[in-house]
This record gives sequence, C-alpha cells and structure tokens, in this order.
Amino acid sequence: MAGWTATALIVVNLGLIFLLIAAPLGIRTISRSLRIKAPAARVWNAVYPLGGEAGWSGEIVSAEPVEGQPGRARLVTDWEGRDGQPIDRVAELSDVVPGRSFAMRVVEDSSLDAGFWATFSQQVALEPEGEGVRLTICQTDSYRGAAFLVFRYFALRRMMAKLKRWAETGEYRRGGMFEHPLTQVAMAAASVMILWSLTGFTVGGLAFAVMITVVVALHELGHMAAFRVAGHRRTRMIFIPLLGGIAIGGRPHNSHFEVAFVALMGAGFSAFLVPPLVQAGVFAAASGNVHGGNFMAALVGCIALFNLANLVPVWKFDGGQVLRQICPPGPALAASSFALLGLFLGVGWLAGFSPAIVLVSGGVFAALSLMTSGDAVKPRHALVPLDRRGRAALAAALVAVIFIHGSGVIWAFNHFA
Repeated sequence: MAGWTATALIVVNLGLIFLLIAAPLGIRTISRSLRIKAPAARVWNAVYPLGGEAGWSGEIVSAEPVEGQPGRARLVTDWEGRDGQPIDRVAELSDVVPGRSFAMRVVEDSSLDAGFWATFSQQVALEPEGEGVRLTICQTDSYRGAAFLVFRYFALRRMMAKLKRWAETGEYRRGGMFEHPLTQVAMAAASVMILWSLTGFTVGGLAFAVMITVVVALHELGHMAAFRVAGHRRTRMIFIPLLGGIAIGGRPHNSHFEVAFVALMGAGFSAFLVPPLVQAGVFAAASGNVHGGNFMAALVGCIALFNLANLVPVWKFDGGQVLRQICPPGPALAASSFALLGLFLGVGWLAGFSPAIVLVSGGVFAALSLMTSGDAVKPRHALVPLDRRGRAALAAALVAVIFIHGSGVIWAFNHFA
C-alpha cells in the first residue's frame, strides 16, 4: 500500500510539473496598473524605450533609433550574452502618442531565436490622475506551461513597483525580496513544513522532510558549481516548495557540452557522497548501531532516489537534457531514451518495487517525456557542437552517475527489506 501511495505522490508531482512547464495555455495577457505620484513626462521618459530616462533601472544601457528603419529602436541591455557581451534587441514601436501611449514588439534579439518573440507584444498607456499619472502595462504572449506566465506576471509587478519608487523618490534598488537569501531559507522551511504535514507531523516525517530538503539543496549546489566552472560569474538558487529547486546561471549556455555538464552535475555532485555514506551505513550496522545504520540507509535512499529521478530521460529533466546533447535527434535519441528508461525501471525492480508500480512509473515518465518534448527555447545562433571525445566523456559520466545512484537505491531499499 505504501508503494502505491508513493506512486500516487509521484504522479501528482509530475502532473504539477506538466502544468508548470508543458500545459498548452495559448495566448494570454497579463496586465498591471498603478498610480504614480510624479510628473507624467518623467514617467513617460522612463517607460518609452527612446525616452531620456529609459536607463532608469540600469537594465537598458543604451537606446537609439535604427538608421533607415523608422519606428525601430536598438536597445543594449546589461544582461550578459553567451559571448560575454551585452544582449541587444531591436524593438518595433507603433501607435505612439507622445506622453500618452505606445505599443512595442521585439523583432530581433542577439541571444534568442526570433521565434521566442513571435507572439509577444506590449502596450503601455499613461492617463493623468490627480497630481500624478496612472500607468498601465499589458503584455501578451503565447504560453506553454504556467511557470513562465507566472514569472512574467511577478516580473512586471516588481518592475512597476520599482519604477513607482524611482519616479517618486529618485531611489532604485536592484534585486528583490524573492531572491534574497532569507526568503529562500523561508521557502526551504516552507518546503519542510509541507512535506512534514503529508506524513502526519510525526518525528520520522520531520526527519524525512528535512532530509529531502537538504538533498534538493545539495543537488542545486551541484548545478551552481557547474555554472561556475563553465565561467558564469553569477549564479543563484531558488527553492520551490514541494517541487524542489532551480539553479540559475548568469548567461545563456555557449556549447552543447556546457548544457550537458551543468545538467549532469546536479546528480553528479551528490554521487560523490553516496559511496562513503553507504560504507558508513555498513560499518554502523556491522558494529551493532541499528539506528545509525538505518539513518544512513534512509539518507542514501533519499539522495540516490531523488537524483536518479532527475536523470530519467524526460525532455525537461536533467537526464533528458544530457541525452539530447549526446545523441543526435531521431532514432538514436529515441532508442537511447527508452534504453535509459528501461535501466531505471530495472533499478526499481531490483530495489524491491512491485512490477505493477514499476510499470506505472515507466508509463508516467514516458508520457511526460512525450508531452514536454520539442518546446525548448532556441538560441539565435547554434551552440558550439560536441566532438566525439566530448560525447564519449559525457556518456561515460552519465552511466557512472546512474550506476552510483542506482546502487545506492538498491542498497538502501534492501537494507530495510
């Protein structure tokens, strides 16, 4: 019964993941309106791309009309591209009523493929209100998955709040509360509480909740370390209660090797911990320390099972990202994906899961892989390709990490059998 409960939790979790990253939502518009107690001209010059205060936040380094293309502006941002140079975009401005309103869409991006901006548009309107002005911004785009839609909403909300403060007081502060370390600690604590509540607030449940949260942190720390090794000057971690966490680099990926290396190191970093923890568990059990042996087995099981699940060849998971860099699209990638999935199901069977649970899990992962395939954000220019040596190295590393975590899962579950 416990196995079916675990399977149900996995299915629910994967359903949430599908909703966040793959559910087709179609065209959606987000809108935000607020009153700013500042001169309308000051606000206009800040929101209009060619306005005199367009660089108020530091995100736009420079803006100038595109020569020979009326209605277009080239915006140089302070965001770093894959080549280390600032990302620049060309925006098309239309329906411009100076001081009152304009519409904008992005027609060129030095970092992203034009398809990323194909359905995006933004409308900005200012209306006098009392001693100030009411600013309304609407953004329309096509979305697959709710995560980016939610991100855009809160990004717009935060930008306008910062604009209001700057226009009214002249002060601007970079960053925000969400990515502040204390906020992330609170998010991790919230994750612990949610997981603990699912276990009935037992002592063992609390230990399990803390253990899983630490495992997630270690996994994301591996990604962050890989970003640093790859040359990213800024990295950060964001906790998402119940779903896990996200490590974010400071620029787009430059090569296929970098994509695979960063994806693999989430589980790769934790793989270094599994063998010594297994040995510690074996030593504790051999010396008669039952509680110590059980703790080590539970810890190894959490580390290995979580990281192994991330290596399942689902399109958006770490394993899917690694495999896509190693194998060319087509039959080779499909065959490798199903072979890898079969390997994971074999690990589950050897660990003692019932055949029914193994088959259900395999079906869920296969369905999720198909539902989330083919919607990755494309860069404007192709990534630096992998050579044979790079493919072989990554394939060997992937097999090694799977073997280590798979062995950890089998040992941990057999310990409690």
